[in-house]
Amino acid sequence: MKYSSFNLNEQNQKVESRIVVALERISEAFRVLLWNESKENSLSPIQIQILIFIHFHSLEKCKVGYLANEFNMTKATISDSVKVLLAKKLVSKETDPTDTRSYTIFLTTEGEKTAKKASFFASSIEQPLGKMSEEQKTVMLNGLLKLIYNLNRSGVITIQRMCFTCSNYQLYNGVHYCNLLKSQLTESELRIDCKEHELIS
Repeated sequence: MKYSSFNLNEQNQKVESRIVVALERISEAFRVLLWNESKENSLSPIQIQILIFIHFHSLEKCKVGYLANEFNMTKATISDSVKVLLAKKLVSKETDPTDTRSYTIFLTTEGEKTAKKASFFASSIEQPLGKMSEEQKTVMLNGLLKLIYNLNRSGVITIQRMCFTCSNYQLYNGVHYCNLLKSQLTESELRIDCKEHELIS
């Protein structure tokens, strides 16, 4: 019989179970911090996430369909959030001339201010990471990248713009290499969200 990772007896016997519970604790911290930020701005957590995403990503990614895949939500849910952001004048939209059902979402001046401030909501999680050694951080990053990659391959999470899913990435005899940058990458240089990402076909 398979036991839950939250079963204390299971946790005490399996490292994997303790890692799962540790990740759940960290995700709880993200939820609390994001919720606090959203309350401060009278927005929902997903509306804050949309503003931050638009602030840092290219225009072709700032469409309802892409955002739905990015956040693993339905188009209807994203559309409802965008309507609120439009009503609050934090975003504007421009209809695609070739497809009137599609539109690109832009931040307004006020939206830029809100997104920039909100983008620091997780800084209190980054601070303790700064106290770890470079080796500890590299090992953690590599483990998380592999976990995300495998969750992506199994369909648990959708869009990923990381090295492991990029056509420019190669692994030669244990050495990471980027064909776009024409250079080797150390494990600490592997990217989790790259603007030049080209999905493997």
